[in-house]
Amino acid sequence: MSEPPAAEPAEPAATDDPQRFRLLLVPGVVPASWVRTWRERVADVPLELVHAPAADAGAVLARGEADAALLRLPVDRDVLSAIPLYVETTVVVLPKDHVLTALDEVAPDDLAEETLITPADDVLRWPDAPGEPSLLPPPATTEEAVALVASGVGLLLVPQSLARLHHRKDLTYRPLTDAPGSQAALAWLAARDGDPLVEELIGIVRGRTVNSSRGRGAAGSARAGTDRADASTGRSGGSGKGAAGKAATGRGATGKGGAATRGGRPSFGSGGGRGRAGGGRPGSSRGRKGR
Repeated sequence: MSEPPAAEPAEPAATDDPQRFRLLLVPGVVPASWVRTWRERVADVPLELVHAPAADAGAVLARGEADAALLRLPVDRDVLSAIPLYVETTVVVLPKDHVLTALDEVAPDDLAEETLITPADDVLRWPDAPGEPSLLPPPATTEEAVALVASGVGLLLVPQSLARLHHRKDLTYRPLTDAPGSQAALAWLAARDGDPLVEELIGIVRGRTVNSSRGRGAAGSARAGTDRADASTGRSGGSGKGAAGKAATGRGATGKGGAATRGGRPSFGSGGGRGRAGGGRPGSSRGRKGR
């Protein structure tokens, strides 16, 4: 009996999908200004936003399910590269009729007799937080913890962006002095260090101008700048060595080290904003501990 013919190798899958860049976001991070800048500078590569819980963000990125992530530190530095962006202010979420709402900001001592709820997805990781830990089972998510605060069984400590994300009409929040902050960062696979699209995103979140970017647009911008310089010196049409040529090559508004080559200041996209550099209640000598 003759053997059946060997199966031919399968054809490789079609790769007609357009190039895209997937940016992972954890809850509370709002990168609106960075997304706008990407779409202006890298119009041919769509930026796709994907979401993951804070605890899973590093693993999702490591599995290659996103190209970069705006997440909260720490991350596995053996697998991921990361640059810190900003530290969020820590706040106390409490009912609107709570006695502590009379304060503009709360100190740890003010929480000594309060019950604190810590969800399983807590991002502050404050082992010696003030107050008394709740005797209830830890809620699975910050959203569930906020609901418990509304029921009057305790208070919650979170980054300000999460307090805003889970806002309720019956709750409010106050800044907490002398508390650890949550460090936001841009992260990507270490194996992709130097990738032009990753460099483009790094330049955007760091506030670099198009001319100072190290990403894909840098070479094109440099060529365009050279073409404009050639035109202004008359190289494309004449000798450019006359008085007009000398005037064109003199130092102008974009002279040596001009503003056109300088990076701008970072445009922070998170709803939490930058944490305060110092603290303490007005009129108080109590300051924020150094980090």
